Formats: sequence, structure tokens, C-alpha cells
Amino acid sequence: MTSEEKGSAELEDVAAAEDQMVDESTELPADDIESLKARLLVLEEQVDDQKETVLRAKAEEQNIKRRADNDVSNARKFALERFANDLLPVIDSLERGLAIAVDEENEQVKAYKEGVVLTLKMFEDVLVKHNLEVVSPEGEPFDPALHQAMSMQESGDCEPNTVMAVMQKGYTLSGRLVRPAMVVVSKAPA
Repeated sequence: MTSEEKGSAELEDVAAAEDQMVDESTELPADDIESLKARLLVLEEQVDDQKETVLRAKAEEQNIKRRADNDVSNARKFALERFANDLLPVIDSLERGLAIAVDEENEQVKAYKEGVVLTLKMFEDVLVKHNLEVVSPEGEPFDPALHQAMSMQESGDCEPNTVMAVMQKGYTLSGRLVRPAMVVVSKAPA
């Protein structure tokens, strides 16, 4: 039996005793009535305390459930983070391979390059499908939350603290940074 049920049972016992006393049409001494009233007040306080405890327990249960739901949601959302980190160097290598100037006249090299372009496109499509987005901020203001400055160069063409070049693309997974973009940042000419 819970303490709330005990409190309710005690209140019922007191009420039954009062009813019995009234039914018997006998007068109780004033001391007995006062002690019963005092006992009734104590029991009412206990019931109020129990109600408050139950409400707190229900609120705590709801908070725990909400936190657990958030944890499960985040676990699903960011489960691919480690796997994505392992794939990013492969994508970087494919992009570097395409950036190298090769003999476009040779049909074998041309076919090889087309294969690499298609492979890279497939990788990029999979990344987009799983909410992995590219951070390539060339020409944008430098953001230390998304970019890692590798060097600073003086430039009269760009405003200070603008990304002039991207050395390595960054990536975010569902809005969370997986890898910062490595960039060259402009500074005002001396």
C-alpha cells in the first residue's frame, strides 16, 4: 500500500469514526473533538504532501522520457559520423586525382577520368542522401566554427577575413561539423 493510499485510508477511518459518533447521538468531550480535528489536519497535510510527491514523480518521468527520445534521435542522426570521417579521405583523393592535369588526348586516360568523375558523383550522392553536406566557403567570410585557417595572405581584391582559397573541403552531418574546411584567409595589405 502506498503512503497516499494509507493517508486516504486513515482519512476514511476518521470520517467513519465521526459518523459513528454523530449517529450514536452522544456528545464527545471537547478534548476528543480537538484531538480528532488536529489528527484530521495532520492527515490532510500528509495527503497534500503525497499529491505533491506524485506530481513531481510524474514530471520527472516525463523529463526522463523526453531526454531518452532526444538521445535516440541524436544517435540515429549522428550514427554515420565515424563512418563518414573514414570516407572523406577517399573523396579527397578522388578530387585530387581529377585536379591533376592529365593528357586528355589519350583515350585510355579520358575513359579513366570519366570513371573517376562518375565514382565521385556516386559518393557525393550518397553523402547528400545521408545529410552529409559539403562546406566549401570560397569567397565567404571566415567562420571559425566551420573553417580552419591554414594561412593568411594579403589581398587588395578581397575584404579582410574572407576565405580566398579552400585547401580541403569541410563537411557537416545534419548540421553538426564533422570536419572543418581548411582555408586560406585574406588580410588587409600592409
